[in-house]
Amino acid sequence: MLKQDTAEIALFRQSLHRFLDQEVAPHYETWEDQGILPRSLWSAMGDAGFLCVDVPEEYGGCGGDFELSALVVDVLSQRGFAALATNVSVHSDIVTPYITDLGNEKQKQYWLPKLVSGEAVGAIAMTEPGAGSDLQGIRCSAQKVEGGYSISGQKTFITNGQHADVCITVARTDPNAGARGISLFLLDKTSKGYEVGTNLEKIGQHSGDTSELFFDNVLCEEPLGELNQGFMHLMEELPRERLILSVCAMGACKGMMDLTVEYAKDRTLFGQSLAQLQNTRFKLAELDTQITVNDAFVNHAIELYKQGELTAVLASKAKLSSTELQCKVADECLQLFGGYGYMKEYPIARAFMDARVQRIYGGASEVMKEIIARGLIGR
Repeated sequence: MLKQDTAEIALFRQSLHRFLDQEVAPHYETWEDQGILPRSLWSAMGDAGFLCVDVPEEYGGCGGDFELSALVVDVLSQRGFAALATNVSVHSDIVTPYITDLGNEKQKQYWLPKLVSGEAVGAIAMTEPGAGSDLQGIRCSAQKVEGGYSISGQKTFITNGQHADVCITVARTDPNAGARGISLFLLDKTSKGYEVGTNLEKIGQHSGDTSELFFDNVLCEEPLGELNQGFMHLMEELPRERLILSVCAMGACKGMMDLTVEYAKDRTLFGQSLAQLQNTRFKLAELDTQITVNDAFVNHAIELYKQGELTAVLASKAKLSSTELQCKVADECLQLFGGYGYMKEYPIARAFMDARVQRIYGGASEVMKEIIARGLIGR
C-alpha cells in the first residue's frame, strides 16, 4: 500500500478514481482495439492535475513528492489500465525528472509547464535496432555544428513515440570515447528532420503507442545535462525508472488478485464455489503473501528514494522481484479462471498479456541480475 491516506491524499485518490470512471473506463476497450490512446486524454489528465505532480510549483506543478506521483500509476495499474500506466510513468516519472534534474533554466521554463498541463507529451529514446540493454552500442550520433548539434540516427520501441512532443534522445558525441562519449538531447517533434515511424503492434498494452523514430540532421541547441556525461546521467536516473516500474507491477498484482478473488467466490464448480476448493484457497493465500512481501519491499525502496539513498542495486532488486511476480500472478490467476481466462473479454486475459513486457523494458530481468551480482561479487 502506498502513502498512508491523509484527508488530502484520500481526496486526490478519490478524484483520480472519479476521473478514470468518467474519462477512461468507458472508452478503454475501444482504445485497446484502436491501438492508441487519444491525444486529448493527455490534456484532460493535465487539466485534472494528474501529470507530473512532483514538479515544483514555479514550473506549473503542484510540488508534491515522488510517492504522490507513484500513487497515480499504482491506481492506473490496479484498475487494469496497464498501457496508460506505462505511458504516464514514462511521461511523469522518467522524462520529466530528467528535465527537472538536468535541465538548465531555459529548458525547464519551456518544457516543464507543458508536460504538467499535457500540452506536451514526453518520450525517451535509448533503444536502437542494434542496441538495447547495452547502451554503449548506440549509433545515433550528434555532430557539433553552427547553432548547436546535428542529431542523426534511428530509435525503436519508443513509448509515447506517436504523441511525443519532446523526446530525450541518447546520442554519441565522441565516437572514440565509449561510454564517456554519450550525451542527452531534448529533441522537439516540430524540428526539421524529426520523423515518427509506424505505431508498432505489440502482444499487450495495445493502446499504448510504441514507435520507431528517425532523426535526419535534427538541430538541437545544446545537450540536456553535461556534454559527454549522458551515460552517467542515465545511471543516476535509471533507479527511479526501475522503481516506478516496480510500482506498476505491484499495482497490477493487487488488481489481478481482486479480480480473481471475486471470480472465485462467484464461480461454481462441483457443486460449490471455486473459492471453497482447497487448491484455490492455498493458491490465493500463497500469491497474496508474496504480493504483501514484495509490496513492503517496494515501499521500502520508495522511502529510500525520497531520502536520496536508493542504489542501483536495490532498485534492480525491486524491479526484478516485482515484475517476475507480476507475470507469475498473471499466469496463476488466469489459470484459476479456467477457459474464461483465455477469453479476451475477461480483464485477466489482458492483464496476462500486458504483464510480459515488464520483464523486458527498463532493463531486462537478466540485466537486473547482472547488476545485483556485480553488487555482490564485483565484475
